[in-house]
Amino acid sequence: MRLTVFWQRMADHFGAAYADSFARDHVMAELGGRTVHQALDAGWSAKEVWRVVCSSMDVPYDEQ
Repeated sequence: MRLTVFWQRMADHFGAAYADSFARDHVMAELGGRTVHQALDAGWSAKEVWRVVCSSMDVPYDEQ
């Protein structure tokens, strides 16, 4: 998954303004105690991070 697709999905599900705030502020245990931005910076793939966001926030996962 490309980062552009990841960020578009984040915006689609959380709204453009809240998606970035969520990604910067919400620490998730499933990401090793990291935020979305920290996980991406640490080398997690966008696909892996998206799966965690979906499972922890009850967002439907889309394979495409």
